[in-house]
Amino acid sequence: MPGTRRSGLLALGGIVLAAVLATIGHVGVSDDLDPWSLTVSDFAVSDRGGVIDTAMAVLAAASVVLLPALRRAGAGLVPLALLTAWSAGLLAAAVVPTNEPGTPMDTAAYVHRYASVLSFLALPVAGWLLARHPVAGAAAWLRGLTAASLVLAGAMIWSAYPGDRALLGLIERVLILTETALLTTLALHLALTRVVDHAVVTPHRPGIPVRSGAATP
Repeated sequence: MPGTRRSGLLALGGIVLAAVLATIGHVGVSDDLDPWSLTVSDFAVSDRGGVIDTAMAVLAAASVVLLPALRRAGAGLVPLALLTAWSAGLLAAAVVPTNEPGTPMDTAAYVHRYASVLSFLALPVAGWLLARHPVAGAAAWLRGLTAASLVLAGAMIWSAYPGDRALLGLIERVLILTETALLTTLALHLALTRVVDHAVVTPHRPGIPVRSGAATP
């Protein structure tokens, strides 16, 4: 289905653009900011409305592009709702600023924090559910990336509270890379797959019966 492939390609383009913008945002900040201990949000607040915030918004938009294609492919309501929650949380975190590092948290900072938490947890759960569906030709990759994301999210929560922010920035960046890889896996599968009537269609091989409702890379 051309629309499905187009959605996958658009999402891949958005993911690449978000990665480039996030990299630029890290290069252009003050040398006083430590990426090992400070989060991406701490970097973003030093350049409010700059490229890191834009990168988060672009990644949220790239995720939204996947939703119609996944729905056409027959993905369930729950994973689609979780992907929507991931996108909404990411966009909220981009729009609502956190506080400066080392200053008391205000209401906006709490909104930013819990929007980020919602995003970080919603995406891997959605990935796990999609890995059980025929739409996910790369089920093993999705399961692996989901498991890694959940472990990293747990490590980040530990670091943020009892761990006294030990390596918090590093853990968060590895988590973001892992969840971006999960999104990339979904987008790449959609870009390479022909979806017909909510199912995946494999090419016929001699001697092997063709299953109705299957998908082709």
